[in-house]
Amino acid sequence: MKSTRGERLSGEFQKEISSVISTKLRNKEPGLSAIISVTEADVAPDLKSAKIYISIFDTDAERCKNSFEIIKQNAGFIRYELSKVMHIRTVPELRFHLDESMEYGAKIDKILNNLDTEKNDE
Repeated sequence: MKSTRGERLSGEFQKEISSVISTKLRNKEPGLSAIISVTEADVAPDLKSAKIYISIFDTDAERCKNSFEIIKQNAGFIRYELSKVMHIRTVPELRFHLDESMEYGAKIDKILNNLDTEKNDE
């Protein structure tokens, strides 16, 4: 279970990483998708590493994949920018993961809606 400090740090990291991606990284890499959100930040208790979950919304799957690769390649740049903003001794190593829970939820909603319409047709 996370401590209160860990939860606070995770929230701050989520907010600041989202800010860095939407401003400085977007200026550096104009090929990023339009809508990128940081859905969760899980910072280790020793502040050595952090799992960052990214959700990317784009109609083109290839562009979505490229945007995620750009973010992964610029993990060091994002960490450097965080070190300027966050007032902590150690900024953790960032490991990015693609969060596909929104797509999964949309798929389940579609299946449930199809079941409902099939039931109404009978």
